[in-house]
Amino acid sequence: MANYQPTLLDRLQQRFTAHLFSPVKLAHKEVTLEVNSSQILSVCQALKNEFGFEQLIDLCGIDYSAYGSTQWETQQASSSGFSRGVPSSSDLSSTPDHPRFAVVYHLLSVQHNQRLRLRAYLDNEQLLIDSIIEVWNNANWYEREAFDLYGILFEGHPDLRRILTDYGFIGHPFRKDFPLSGHIEMRYDPDQKRVVYQPVTVEPRILVPKVIRDDHRYTQ
Repeated sequence: MANYQPTLLDRLQQRFTAHLFSPVKLAHKEVTLEVNSSQILSVCQALKNEFGFEQLIDLCGIDYSAYGSTQWETQQASSSGFSRGVPSSSDLSSTPDHPRFAVVYHLLSVQHNQRLRLRAYLDNEQLLIDSIIEVWNNANWYEREAFDLYGILFEGHPDLRRILTDYGFIGHPFRKDFPLSGHIEMRYDPDQKRVVYQPVTVEPRILVPKVIRDDHRYTQ
């Protein structure tokens, strides 16, 4: 069973040759399958019915803006805490050699004791991808979360609306160009005797240095 990853990799490469965005990868003891977003529904159906991945463990959005670049030239955690926080000089409009946004699915096959990371990159101009609720029903709230936090649209979702932020929230807070302090703040106005919304008055600043660690938790 210890050698299942290479066998799974070869099977995936052969089965999804026409659907691949890039060759199937094996890194940090996990297999990653990258497919074209237009084929995501058919790929998920095949992974469940043909490969036995009966469980969707997680689904999330990813923003790869300026991925791997930082004002701190280090791969280690800071030894001086918050004192290293400085205004960002990275251009968040730049992207690496793939689109800025992606949807990542983590799958589990209990019967074969196998795990798989499935990734689909999105068109930068139109963040649209098919919903996979008909394959794994628990994708419902995961897709709503990705829509809320990243603005990713899941075509065919029966109830695509915000799930974590307020009804009148503006923007998508997990995008890297979204300010840490947000755009709008609310307060109670004693004169008007009601809650009012106004532009945020907190000055944005960086508090925690970015670190990329070389283990499986940071390979999405």
